[in-house]
Amino acid sequence: MKNLLYIVLYTWSLLCRADGLPDLGDTSQEAMSPQQERKVGEQSMFEIRSDKDYLDDAEVNDYLNQLGYQLVSNSNEPGQEFEFFALNDNTINAFALPGGFIGVNTGLMLMAQSESELASVLGHEIAHVTQHHLARMVAGQKIDSMAAIAGLAVAILAARSNPQASQAAMVGMQAGSIQRQLNFTRIHEQEADRIGLTTLQKAGFDPHAMPIFFERLQKSTRLLDNNMPSYLRTHPITSERIADVANRVQQTPYRLVADSLNFQLVRAKLRAMQKNPQEAANFFKSAIGEQKHGNQTAQRYGLVLALLRAGQIARATQEFAPLQTLVSQNPMIATLAGQIKRTDKNNTSMTAFYRSATQNFPQHRALAYDYIELLLDANRFEDALKLLNEQIITHPNDLRLHELMARNYAALGKRQEEHHALAYTYILRGNLLNAIEQLELAKGAGTDFHELSIIESELKQFKEIAAAQAKRN
Repeated sequence: MKNLLYIVLYTWSLLCRADGLPDLGDTSQEAMSPQQERKVGEQSMFEIRSDKDYLDDAEVNDYLNQLGYQLVSNSNEPGQEFEFFALNDNTINAFALPGGFIGVNTGLMLMAQSESELASVLGHEIAHVTQHHLARMVAGQKIDSMAAIAGLAVAILAARSNPQASQAAMVGMQAGSIQRQLNFTRIHEQEADRIGLTTLQKAGFDPHAMPIFFERLQKSTRLLDNNMPSYLRTHPITSERIADVANRVQQTPYRLVADSLNFQLVRAKLRAMQKNPQEAANFFKSAIGEQKHGNQTAQRYGLVLALLRAGQIARATQEFAPLQTLVSQNPMIATLAGQIKRTDKNNTSMTAFYRSATQNFPQHRALAYDYIELLLDANRFEDALKLLNEQIITHPNDLRLHELMARNYAALGKRQEEHHALAYTYILRGNLLNAIEQLELAKGAGTDFHELSIIESELKQFKEIAAAQAKRN
C-alpha cells in the first residue's frame, strides 16, 4: 500500500494547500526535474480517473500498456516510468502528460487500421515525454509554484475536447492562458516524429505506418470544416511534416508486420461496447458472413460479447465454440470463456477453469476480477484474500481490487480491515472526507496494533489535508 499512500498524500497536498506551496526551484532552469514531472502527472491522473470518460476497462488499458512498453523498451529512455490509458471518446485524440502518462481516445484506436499505426502515435507521444517537451515549456512560462501547476493540469485535460466546451471546464483564465502557450511547436513535433519513428522501427513495427496514418488524419479534417479533431489542434499535421517523415522512411523497405491478436480483440471489444447490443451483433454477424472488417477471430469475439450483452446466452455459447481452441493461448478469449461459464450457475468446472486460467495468465486483471468474485460467491474467503493480496501488490491503484478486498474482509467479519480498504476506495475516487470517516471507523473497529498504527498515521495526515482544504475554501 505504500506506493498508493504516497501518491494519495502528495496529490491531495497539492490540491488542498493554501499557503506554503513548495517552490519548483529556480525557474530559469531548462525544465522541471523528473520527480516534479511525475508529481504533475500524478495530480492530473486523479482528475482523469474521476472523469466520466475514463475507460476503466482492465483489458483495454492492459493492452495499451503492453504495446506502450514494447515501444518504451526501445526508446532513448527505457527506464522511464509510463502509464497508458484509454478514454471512452469517439474523437480522434491522444495526449501526453508530464511524467509519462499517455492517454488515447477510443476513436483514435478504432481509426488506426493496423497496430503499427497505433504504435506510431504512441511512439510520438512517448518521444514528447522522453524529450521533456511539456516540462521545458512549463519552465519557459516561469510557472513557479505547485498552485500554478494545478491550473496547468486542468488546462492540459481540457485541451483534449472541443475548444469552446473546454473553456467552461477550465479553472480561471490562467489555465486557458497556459494551455494556449503549451501547444507543441513545429520543432517539438518534428523532434517527436523523428525520435518516435526510430523507436517504432526498433520495436519491430512498420515505420511506413506513421506517414500513412498522419496523412489519413490530415485528409479527415477536410471533411469536418471547423470541427478539427483534438489531436490536430495540439499536434498540427502539415504536408511538410508528413513529407519529412515519408522521406525518412523512403529507404526503408516495406515489410508486412502482422497485427497482434490482442490489437484486433481490443478493437472488436470497443466496437461491441459503443453500439447497442443488437446493432453490434448484426455488425459482427455481417462481418463474419461476408468475411470483411478484419480478423475473423476478432469478429467472432465481438459477436459473442454483443450476444452476452443482449442476454442471448445459448446463441453466445454456440458462436463461441470455434474460439474454444484459443482459450489456453489468449487471456482475453479465456476471460470471455469464463464469462460464458458463469452464466450457468450449475457449472461445476468453473473453479478449476479459473484456477488454470489465472495460472496461465497471472497478470490478466479481468480474469482475476472474475475469479475473485467466484471465490467470494463460494465463501472461499481465504483463497480470495490470497489472490487479492497478490494482485494489489502489482496494481496498488486499482479501485476494483480495493472494492473486492473490502467485500472480502466484510465477509470474514474483519471490520477494521474492511473500513481500511473502503478508505482506499474513497480516496481513489477523490473523496477525502468519506475516506477519513472510514479510517475513523477502522480505528475503532479492531485491535491489531500494526494495522492500527498505519490507520492512525494516515488519519492524521488526511485530517491535516482536509483542514488545509477547508481553510482554502
